[in-house]
Amino acid sequence: MPPDRERVPVEQPPGLASSLPSTGARVLAFAAIVVSGVCGGLIGYGVSDLQCTNGCNGTTTGIGAVVGAVLAAGGVAVVAVLVLRAMAEWRTIEHTGDPRAARTAREAQRRRRL
Repeated sequence: MPPDRERVPVEQPPGLASSLPSTGARVLAFAAIVVSGVCGGLIGYGVSDLQCTNGCNGTTTGIGAVVGAVLAAGGVAVVAVLVLRAMAEWRTIEHTGDPRAARTAREAQRRRRL
């Protein structure tokens, strides 16, 4: 960092240390993504195994398992991210009492970066 610039501390709203979801919520979201990936892999394996009749090797069922795992984990990951963001916004609203507080804080942070 050049010496002529000083770091300006970012001010936190009073009473709100962080709007991040709790560690437990993040661990639970991660576990849900992993479990859905395993279940999707099992379903993909089962579907591709049932579709194969004679002369199918393990590659086809393996591809089916990987595709199923990726699709299932990706879908649950999208939902988990949306839920965690909603939790963060809800916590901000609870602490500030202003429904626009989270949006205003993000806009102020964007302006500081520019």
